Amino acid sequence: MIVVDTNIIGYLYLHSNRSTQAERALAKDSQWAAPLLWRSELRNVLALYLRKRLLTLETAQQIMDEAVSLMLGHEYEVASSRVLALAVGSTCSAYDCEFVALAQDLGVLLVTVDRQIIGQFPAVAVALEDYVSG
Repeated sequence: MIVVDTNIIGYLYLHSNRSTQAERALAKDSQWAAPLLWRSELRNVLALYLRKRLLTLETAQQIMDEAVSLMLGHEYEVASSRVLALAVGSTCSAYDCEFVALAQDLGVLLVTVDRQIIGQFPAVAVALEDYVSG
C-alpha cells in the first residue's frame, strides 16, 4: 500500500506528461490510499477542466466515478491534531499535511510530485519518478 496525493490520482485519469508514471505506480502497487480530502481536490481539478471546456460533464463524472471506485475502501479520515501539528512544524498547507499524516499513520510511503512535501517530509514522501524507477 502507498498513499498518493490528488495529483497522482489525477494523472491516472487526465492525460499529462506524468500519466505513464502514474500508471507505472499503479502497476507497482495497486493498493492506493488517501485522506477523504482527495475527492474534493479532484472535483476541483475536474471543475477547472470543465470551465476550460477540456472535458464534458459526462466525462468528468465518469472520471470521478472511476477514481472513487479505485480508491474505495482505502480512504481515511485524518485526525485534525496530527494535521495541525505537521502544518505548524512545516511550511506545507494543512491539505498537504493530511496526506503526510495518513502515510505516517499507515507506515507507508506518500507518493507525490510536490517538491515542498518531499523536502519537508523526506522520511515519508517520495517523488513519483523515483518511486516508479526504484
